Amino acid sequence: MTSLRNRSWLTAAAVILAAGSAVACSSGVHPVTLPASRPTIGRTVAGPAAPIPAGPGGTAQHRRHRHRPPTSSPASPAPSPAPVPTPVRTPEPSPGPGEPWPVTALHYTANGNFGPSGAYQPGADGFNLADVGDRGALDALPAGVLGLVWLGACGGATASFRAQAGAFAGDHKLFGFYITDEPDPSSCPASAIRAEDAWIHAHVPGARTFAILQNLGADDSPDFTAYTPDGTGLDLIGLDPYPVISGGSPDYREIAGYAAAARAAGWPTSRIVPVYQTFGGSSEGDWVLPTPGQERVMLAAWKAVTPAPVFDYAYSWGSQDGDTGLAQSPSLRSIFAAKN
Repeated sequence: MTSLRNRSWLTAAAVILAAGSAVACSSGVHPVTLPASRPTIGRTVAGPAAPIPAGPGGTAQHRRHRHRPPTSSPASPAPSPAPVPTPVRTPEPSPGPGEPWPVTALHYTANGNFGPSGAYQPGADGFNLADVGDRGALDALPAGVLGLVWLGACGGATASFRAQAGAFAGDHKLFGFYITDEPDPSSCPASAIRAEDAWIHAHVPGARTFAILQNLGADDSPDFTAYTPDGTGLDLIGLDPYPVISGGSPDYREIAGYAAAARAAGWPTSRIVPVYQTFGGSSEGDWVLPTPGQERVMLAAWKAVTPAPVFDYAYSWGSQDGDTGLAQSPSLRSIFAAKN
């Protein structure tokens, strides 16, 4: 991928609700077998991931979008497709009843999943949905780990796409396909994603389709209406607000704002995948690695809006653009090892 992630700026913290129950196939999400248990793998911390589309073990490199600067006139934002709930500032939300984070059986983290010998490293912290790019890496995954295969395609169901995705048909370790990351409708029309999604569901039965959506709205009014459930056919979509920034206090409220905007675009909560910020200090200088306390606040904020997702996503395990990822942060890894 070639783009850098965007972010929007909302101004208050999330109000935490009690955890709800997961909604499975009733929302149009295609079924897949979940792993019975998480793997037990030796604890080895990976070094920085190479800035190349595919790394050791077939891992794909997932890029961030650069954020827009804050709006200069907060009183006059661009119109949003649906109103975002009124912000309520509580700097450190307290977790509600039960676990202080979303509860799910599957945990994914991107970039640099494999060490020099090809061993899957995030499994030591309970991550059981691997970032893979080829069938060899998928088939080499340890017991209890499934693969989310990076495609990075947006040209429709072309011959090359069919060959790429079709190579995974029938593989019992396949969870699904990460079709694209923060697409831009000017270069990636929803119809192209729809064609790819339809081909996968027709020829790779049971595979889930997933993409992270880019916020195309104003800084304080997220907009995800360019890619709807009907327009794309996607089973699952990820939302990736990153509140912990350089030069300012974290705006945890943007987590709820993103979720509200996605629901306004037609995405039910059961099809939203929370993307947790686990990176910072990149050469871009826009984001700061969260402290353990900040990470817990973000997890609690996500629990309020996606209490039981199909899977959750920590971005990122490996390093990109000189930043620090989860693999290089023992304090954050301890949180995710307990959560996962």
